[in-house]
Amino acid sequence: MRAVISRTAGGPETLTLEEMPRPIPKTGEVLIDVRACGLNYPDTLIIQDLYQFKPERPFSPGSEVSGTVEALGDGVADFRIGDRVIGFTTHGGMAEKLALPAKSCVRIPDTMPFDEAASFLMTYGTSYHALKDRAVLRAGETLLVLGASGGTGIAAVELGKAMGARVIGAVSSPEKAAFVISHGADNCIVYPRGPFDSAGSKAMANLFKQACGPNGADIIYDPVGGDYTEAALRAISWGGRFLIVGFPAGIAKIPMNLPLLKSCQLVGVFYGSFTTRDPEGNNVNTRELVDFYIAGTIKPAISNRLTLEEAPQALQMLAAREALGKIVVVMD
Repeated sequence: MRAVISRTAGGPETLTLEEMPRPIPKTGEVLIDVRACGLNYPDTLIIQDLYQFKPERPFSPGSEVSGTVEALGDGVADFRIGDRVIGFTTHGGMAEKLALPAKSCVRIPDTMPFDEAASFLMTYGTSYHALKDRAVLRAGETLLVLGASGGTGIAAVELGKAMGARVIGAVSSPEKAAFVISHGADNCIVYPRGPFDSAGSKAMANLFKQACGPNGADIIYDPVGGDYTEAALRAISWGGRFLIVGFPAGIAKIPMNLPLLKSCQLVGVFYGSFTTRDPEGNNVNTRELVDFYIAGTIKPAISNRLTLEEAPQALQMLAAREALGKIVVVMD
């Protein structure tokens, strides 16, 4: 099989396309004939040894795949050869074949294309876990979504609307703002690119406050970090919930008097750990997300489809924060 391989730590330019042995499913595993691999920001970190988990090299990046079950390991009773599935892993997805534990796979509807399936579980799973389980979003609340045009951001916009929130997006360009509005946001503001000095941070905080209104944002979804975090936190409501999702702009430093003065909560969101610590809760969320999809309430937004040969370019686009929605690597 062909696979995109990381042999040394570094950026996308260090990746190579190679012929690798076809994996054999072990006990409890299924072998997936991979049709598509959805890219996520951690994929850009894991190849640089900057992610929490550091796989032994050589390895293939890619944590979310879709395809059909090609073979079954001993003891697998929940799947049959030919089943259409999504597979969730830490790495290995940019390959034509992937062996995964059966418990890490989910059947998909026949109406769901493989490229959308590979763009579905991590972004919507993360955002739904954040809004439903961690923030306990209630209808009528105001939700501010930073990085709203990215994969998890646009998923949070769609889910926030589906759950009855007033949704305010925040992005770095008018093009991205138009994209977010087209996916249901009630409003979307354009913020400047950081880093910011004290005056710039204050101006951005005022921008967030004006967009959210006098009562502030009940929930802030932050997959960006950096200087944006403190500015957004200053726009939170009394008793609001600030969701910490990711840090592509850097790990934020927050003056701890702000949560005290706002009596708000800083809430971590670690979807990968949630799936293993509460598998039944995750299964419930996944079933609900599939129902949303079938009803047409949510639909993965894919901006680019590239081949295995173009995988380094795809990761570079993701690292540069150029994506509108998701980037997917599709197999020939």
